[in-house]
Amino acid sequence: MTTDPPSRVTTPFDAESTAAEVVAGIDLAGRRAVVTGASSGIGIETARALAGAGAEVTLAVRDVDAGERTAQDITGTTGSRRLSVARLDLADQRSVAEFVAGWEGPLHILINNAGVMYTPGLRSPEGWELQFATNHLGHFALATGLHPALAEADRARVVALTSVGHLRQGIRFDDINFRNGPFDTVLAYGQSKTATALFAVEANRRWAAQSITVNAVHPGAVLTNLSRYMRQEDLDRAAAQYTVKTPQQGAATSVLVATWPGLEGIGGRYFENCNEALPYREGEPGGVAPHALDPAAAERLWQVSLDMLSSATRP
Repeated sequence: MTTDPPSRVTTPFDAESTAAEVVAGIDLAGRRAVVTGASSGIGIETARALAGAGAEVTLAVRDVDAGERTAQDITGTTGSRRLSVARLDLADQRSVAEFVAGWEGPLHILINNAGVMYTPGLRSPEGWELQFATNHLGHFALATGLHPALAEADRARVVALTSVGHLRQGIRFDDINFRNGPFDTVLAYGQSKTATALFAVEANRRWAAQSITVNAVHPGAVLTNLSRYMRQEDLDRAAAQYTVKTPQQGAATSVLVATWPGLEGIGGRYFENCNEALPYREGEPGGVAPHALDPAAAERLWQVSLDMLSSATRP
């Protein structure tokens, strides 16, 4: 039997709650949000819930045409016309830089939702392992680039999507890009999701004084195109091991962490099923591993990330 940590955050919501339910009654008028990967899966439902609550939402997507279709669909279901679409390829640092350069004014909500999973040994243009490059470094560059806009906003929130996959692997500081020895896509994915959780820890430490809170979110098991590289036997195993959520349920924790009044000023945490996660225990579902909340590893990863981005932009 587990015991809640004294400061653990709990809410009235749970694994079955939907994004629309957690944002019900919350007025986001005047708030501006960016959702990456907002043209598919839970990104659509995250953007829909924010727009339905009155936020001005930018869909940051690789496929602008798909983004425009999504924006039209969201307008049709919510009535909101405060939607825009901008191109963003997180695996391409030039694309990230262009998105940042094109942003004007304050940013109240940044949801780092996009990601790739189990890519078969693919690499970014810089030669970085693609899952680390996309899931972590792309979002790291985006968030740090938009930091002035977040600081300009009133009580900005950043949500970094992680995964239960983080349990498989901490940060391989001696070989982040899997250049030595055999490549293991499952471990590479796990490392990238540990990195997103550690980003939340360190970003919150650095930015909390500016009233910017940063938290990590595990959305749960949702069958979307994120799983396109998974073998059928792995999909079957996951379906047997985890309770599969609808996209609306999968988006709920992201939307809650981005909007719920009870989380005001709370950051550097890891949430799942609309509540702060318990420490991982062998044989129990979910939970967060100590290596994903380690402040020393978070600080080290921040500097490593800066160094990697700096080396990529040198002439």
